[in-house]
This record gives sequence, structure tokens and C-alpha cells, in this order.
Amino acid sequence: MNQLDRLYRIRDMLQARGKVPIANFLRELEISRATFKRDLEILRDRFNAPIVYKPFERAYELEPHGAIGPRFELPGLWFNQQEAVALVTMHNMLLQLDQAGFIGPHLNPLIQRVETTLGGSNTPGRELRKRLRLIAHGTRTRQLAAFPQIGKALLERQCLLIRYESRSKNEVSERKISPQRLVHYRENWYLDAWCHLRKDLRSFSLDLILYCQTLKQACKELPEKRLEAHSNAGYGIFSGAVIGTARLRFSPERARWVASEQWHPQQKQSMDKQGCLLLELPYSDDRELIMDILRHGDQVEVIGPASLRRKLIETLTKAKAQYQTDD
Repeated sequence: MNQLDRLYRIRDMLQARGKVPIANFLRELEISRATFKRDLEILRDRFNAPIVYKPFERAYELEPHGAIGPRFELPGLWFNQQEAVALVTMHNMLLQLDQAGFIGPHLNPLIQRVETTLGGSNTPGRELRKRLRLIAHGTRTRQLAAFPQIGKALLERQCLLIRYESRSKNEVSERKISPQRLVHYRENWYLDAWCHLRKDLRSFSLDLILYCQTLKQACKELPEKRLEAHSNAGYGIFSGAVIGTARLRFSPERARWVASEQWHPQQKQSMDKQGCLLLELPYSDDRELIMDILRHGDQVEVIGPASLRRKLIETLTKAKAQYQTDD
């Protein structure tokens, strides 16, 4: 451990623990008493660290920062304890989303340093790994082999040649695309990209990209407004021109849950005299919308438009037929 690392570590130990005996510094930093004294002088003389020794407790601590006097700061990027814990928490959440190991390995050295400065073996980061759990539901099990290559091309702004499997058409096509951004939606990864074959902005499910090759060609750049319009125009993962506005009525009981949910950034909601929730939202493709409506069973009614109501009735009629018997 070099001297600058030790200075950060001493500072962080004092900030995190309050009073720290000298034996703790010597043991955790693996240094001699003389080296610790030299580091202490540097912190006090060069960086105005208000470190004082408390003979009664036989420990060092940071005096509270007063209104006068120079401010204590170390050079470079650093975090207080609350910021460091927040960073470690975010890292643990990200690792559970990073199925292909694209992001985690690059962040691990930073997180290890943050955890080290937070205090030895009993760090908040290690405790968080035991206390934080993200439950994934509906995650697709196919390995995202192309994830690192896509991420690299995305950051370096290069075109990609892909072979893509369409579930709806049950066919495979080859396309040149200009990657724009990665999207994590409902436990799965998607790539928003300009498709040079269709000459339009499309969303590709990463688990359906069977082959990927980076091309030596700069990708087509799209303005941020275009990307936002692509995401917000339709409902869910389906984009495109809006074909209607769904009007849904939820029972008073179910309204207590749905009232706090966002189904669409442009949704409108109100309560009627019976305590039912009226929800209005635009959609461009009704497939995902119908699936979300069905989740609420008889606690929701489609008021309009008529085409959406008819399609839902047809879906429910077919589902009912699955459970009818001859007797």
C-alpha cells in the first residue's frame, strides 16, 4: 500500500469509526508506529487534518469542523461514508443485473478500494451482500454471449453486423445496425439501434442476437429526443405510432395498488364517485398492454377503445374455452 492510499485509509477509518486506537491503524495498515507517525504529520501539516489524540480513550479522532480555520480535504475523488455505502449498494444491485459479466469486472477494483477504506473485514459492502436481494422473475435463460462486444461497440460508436432471430415470424435475418443505447426492461436486456435494413429505429432483444460482428464503420447518430420519443410513444417495449388511448377502470380495492403505479409516462388517472380508478394511457401495440390488463382479472374493465375491448373479450373467451369440459 503506497503512502497516498494509507492517508485515505486513515482518514476514512476516522470518519467511519470516530475514535480509533493506534493498534488498529498499525494492524490494518500493516505499518510500523514510526510510519504511522509520519503519515499523521503529513495529514495534519499538509492537509489540515484536525486529528487529535484522546489520552483517556487512548485513541485518535477527528475534531468537528469549526466555522473558522482551513478545511480538511485530500486530493482526488473521495467519498464520505454515506456516499461510499450508496456506491457499494448500487454496485451490488448492478451485479445482479450484469448477467454477462460486462460491467462488474471493471467496477470491482474501485469497489474493493472503497470497501477497504470503510474499515477492514467488517465492511458495509460485505454486510449489504448478505442483506440485499433482487428477485428476478421472467428472466430469459439464454446466455448473452454478445453483451461485451455490443457494449464495446456502443461506447466506441461503431456499427454492428448481427444475425437476429424473430420470435413472432420464426425466422432469422442478417442486419447492419447502429447501436444507440442498452435498455434493461422487465428483467431482460434490449438494444435500441438504427436498423440499416429497415431504415428505422428498432429494439432488439439481446438473447435473440445469434451472431455479432463489429464493423469498421462509424454508427449513425440519432438525437436524444428521437430516442426518447421511441421509448415513450408506445406501451412497454413496443414502439411505433400511437394507435389509440386505452381507458381502464379498476375496482376500489385494486385501485389502492394501481394508483401508485406508472404504466406510461403520459398516463392520466382520476377517481370516480364509486372509488374506482380511471386510467388513460396511449399505446401503439396492444400485446403487452393486454397481458398487463389480464393480470388484474375481474378487478379491471376496458372502457375503450372498442377495438381493444373486443380483443380482450376474444382473449378471455378463448381462455375460458380451455377450461370447459363436456359434462
